[in-house]
Amino acid sequence: MHIDVNNAFLSWSAIDLLNRGSKYDIRGSYAIIGGDESKRSGIVLAKSTPCKKLGIKTAETIYSAKKKCPALRVYQPNFPFYKEMSEKLFSLLSTYTPDIEVASIDECYLDYGKVKNLYGDEMLFAKKIQKQIYDELGFTVNIGIANNKLCAKMASDFSKPYKIHTLYDDEIENKMYPLPIEDLYGCGKKTSEKLRKLGIFTIGDLANCEVERLKPLFKNMASSLIESARGINKNPVVSTATIPKGIGNEVTLPKDEKEQEKLLEILRVLVENVALRLRRQKKYAYTVCITMKTKDFKRKNHQKKLETATNNTNEIYQAAKMILFEMDVEEGIRLLGVRLDNLTDYKMVQGTLFDLDALEENLKLDEVLDDIKSKYGISSIKKASRLSCMEFKNGKD
Repeated sequence: MHIDVNNAFLSWSAIDLLNRGSKYDIRGSYAIIGGDESKRSGIVLAKSTPCKKLGIKTAETIYSAKKKCPALRVYQPNFPFYKEMSEKLFSLLSTYTPDIEVASIDECYLDYGKVKNLYGDEMLFAKKIQKQIYDELGFTVNIGIANNKLCAKMASDFSKPYKIHTLYDDEIENKMYPLPIEDLYGCGKKTSEKLRKLGIFTIGDLANCEVERLKPLFKNMASSLIESARGINKNPVVSTATIPKGIGNEVTLPKDEKEQEKLLEILRVLVENVALRLRRQKKYAYTVCITMKTKDFKRKNHQKKLETATNNTNEIYQAAKMILFEMDVEEGIRLLGVRLDNLTDYKMVQGTLFDLDALEENLKLDEVLDDIKSKYGISSIKKASRLSCMEFKNGKD
């Protein structure tokens, strides 16, 4: 998936202004985010939809933009706030998977294939997180879903705002080939001009072009250009290291669940996910927190402070299980989550030689499992007790 904030700088500035008491939302007015308007060299960084309709373009001078719209209001960029909103977005997404590659301050790639068994249908999941981002953070995103990063990026740009588009392998010819060559991701202005001189006007023209025809102008780039036009891309999602304040994962269940055995199976899945992410961050947690939402949508949180920080799956699971046993589940649970807080870079170990031997065995097991999951996906190996689990994966909330 490619997740892209719609008009990020303007949207985030609008949220900032509303938080500080503004009476109206600048997203619906003649507003731009720009540099110092007293200087003719100041440029438009972002523009509202009404400004776009007047022909104002990103990167044109504010002087030029004001000629098109005398009523234009210019707002200074607030980069610290943009950074804060960006971090909130990526933090929200990281509650579902560690496999996120940050492409810029307002966009990222998410490798959904590795967690699809946990959350189910990708379109339903995309709708869920799109709504969650809007409800919790106040801005909209486009989401592109495809079999690789290139096509996901292309899909997210099809039409905006607040849209979800797919571009699967079997849709490339119908959805991508008719687009003008300039729309091909990675095909810059100079490249597209050269291609047009060769009579290549659409992505489909390029996809059906012979490599030898391009080589005189593009040398070694010829093959990669044609591959891109055909929607071929083998670049993996490269997880971006972050320093989270806490790591969490929660899942909405398809029905009110009160059977302890089933809840423990789900809890184990959630713990394995957050523990894996914790180890990838090379962090240890002092606090385990369980979140649940009852059938009347009341959210409850219980937590346990550990004597020593840990990133071991079994230790976290045992603590989480103790917390769950203390919580009232008789009325049924609609949502269950696990969160690890009070993170640290160090682990202080105390105990007997027997304790240390057991700990070492657990750590070795985690290392082996992590290695397998890194190579073959998070759902590639699981405990035997979990083989009948995951019925909740198709939840539609």
